[in-house]
Amino acid sequence: MTRVTNDVWQAQASLGRRLLSWSGLSVAAGAVMGLSADRFWRGVGSQFVGWGLIDAGIAWLGLRSARSKAAQSDAHTPARQLEMRTTLHRVLWINAALDVGYVTGGVVLATTKGRNDSLWRGIGWGIVVQGGFLLIFDLVHALLLGAGAPRPPDRQSVREVTQ
Repeated sequence: MTRVTNDVWQAQASLGRRLLSWSGLSVAAGAVMGLSADRFWRGVGSQFVGWGLIDAGIAWLGLRSARSKAAQSDAHTPARQLEMRTTLHRVLWINAALDVGYVTGGVVLATTKGRNDSLWRGIGWGIVVQGGFLLIFDLVHALLLGAGAPRPPDRQSVREVTQ
């Protein structure tokens, strides 16, 4: 197994491990909620299990990708690091935007179809919780990754160095 040694690959692997931890907690909590006699909690639990399994798959792919990319011959060049850091940063912001949609969809589901059906209300609120966690997760990591990203020199700095 290739050890992830460079900071962008470490960041990607760290994201994967954190998401995998969340997915394990989600699946376990969802399984417990699924045993409830209350339809609301079964609805919430179904979302925790479903989203947890999907998150586990995404985390696994991210970890695999980080290891694979870190092993490439150009993985540790500054240009490649900047390119991959920028890509990861962009993906986190896109995911955050999608997460807003998930939360919104969950609220709509809980307040419309769930108005008269506690199972659907639970499904909607389960989506809100899962989407809300992912929104915070993606925002925090995008902000942290962006704060540590090397900035390309601006034109003024380049002029000052070359003069």
